[in-house]
Amino acid sequence: MSILDLAPVIPVVVIEDAATAVPLARALVAGGLPVIEVTLRTPAALESIRRIAAEVPDAVIGAGTVLAAADVSAAVAAGSRFLVSPGWTPALIDAMDGSGVPFLPGVATASEVLGLYERGLREMKFFPAEAAGGVPYLKALSGPLPGVRFCPTGGIKVGTARDYLDLPNVGCVGGTWLTPADALVTGDYARIEKLAGEAAALRLR
Repeated sequence: MSILDLAPVIPVVVIEDAATAVPLARALVAGGLPVIEVTLRTPAALESIRRIAAEVPDAVIGAGTVLAAADVSAAVAAGSRFLVSPGWTPALIDAMDGSGVPFLPGVATASEVLGLYERGLREMKFFPAEAAGGVPYLKALSGPLPGVRFCPTGGIKVGTARDYLDLPNVGCVGGTWLTPADALVTGDYARIEKLAGEAAALRLR
């Protein structure tokens, strides 16, 4: 099954302290969101992925903000089951394609989509979604590129996620609103589980 079909929302998580990784992942899974993207933006990211992969078997843990071949190898070695990049280059695509795990390369224009289409890829991240044209832009792409599906990420909120999910070429959305920084600092995992439950329910409407 495609990574786009596992949950309506993929939490995009920035983890500053690896000690929060496991309880955070458990809260998201309990709320109905098993697919978790930990961004490689902090020193704690790879250790967080390792801990989630080892201790939360129901989580489908992946790495985001993958920028280079070194990120690919480090993320997979840590236990990442998928990879996400904000954009792409031929070298990065080669590295992700050779990793043995699913990946979502980032695109923001029709030309970038076509570049990946030529390489046989049909599933991509649309980033930064709101800034790059949002729902109207993706709707326009669905006509000439009906076989391509997206996970839009960037600026999407709980109130706008439904508009994206209603598009035929959107499989899921990525969101940072599910893991508020203050909830992570205070350890309010019940709040995170509640937010995850609300996001998971988007699929049912």
